[in-house]
Amino acid sequence: MLTEKQKIFFEKLKELYGQEVLPSFDIIAKEFGFKHKNSVWQYFNKLKEENLIQERNNHFYINKELFGAVLFSSVVKAGFASVAEDYVEKRVSLDDSFDINNPSTFLFTVSGDSMIDLGIFEGDKVIVKKTNTARDGEVVIAYIDGGYTLKTYRNKQGKVWLEPANANYPNLYPKEQLIIFGVAQGIVRKF
Repeated sequence: MLTEKQKIFFEKLKELYGQEVLPSFDIIAKEFGFKHKNSVWQYFNKLKEENLIQERNNHFYINKELFGAVLFSSVVKAGFASVAEDYVEKRVSLDDSFDINNPSTFLFTVSGDSMIDLGIFEGDKVIVKKTNTARDGEVVIAYIDGGYTLKTYRNKQGKVWLEPANANYPNLYPKEQLIIFGVAQGIVRKF
């Protein structure tokens, strides 16, 4: 069990460094106002004991399971109200769920309304895994005849086109060039 001072120390570490490798005891001592790095060492020992900090390859990290939003095992109905039970299943991180830390994963902000029938709206952040191939029916970011767009990739009997999810927009058939940049993995929306 952590003391109040240890909790404050840990929360400050988490806020300042997140999932990055933690700096040396000397640097932390200076940043936190300690006179000696030995004080930092004592805090680290307690945090390691509580599995809040882990050591890998002679470097310290904050336990990655401590990041992300809490996922409750009970569901919330979108119909009639129901009693919700507060059982925490686990912590969920977009980093882990969508492999965001991977250098081939990108986020783009959606502009326009051509994908609204798939629930993708202007201002949404679309999570895209970079790849130059796609399967029929996947939502892709593609470069077509001089511009980038977010559409559903279609390939029927060797005929390829990009399909919007809004009846107000036509299908896009490449005249010269169609290059797949990546496949959408999910969206993030802020209310």
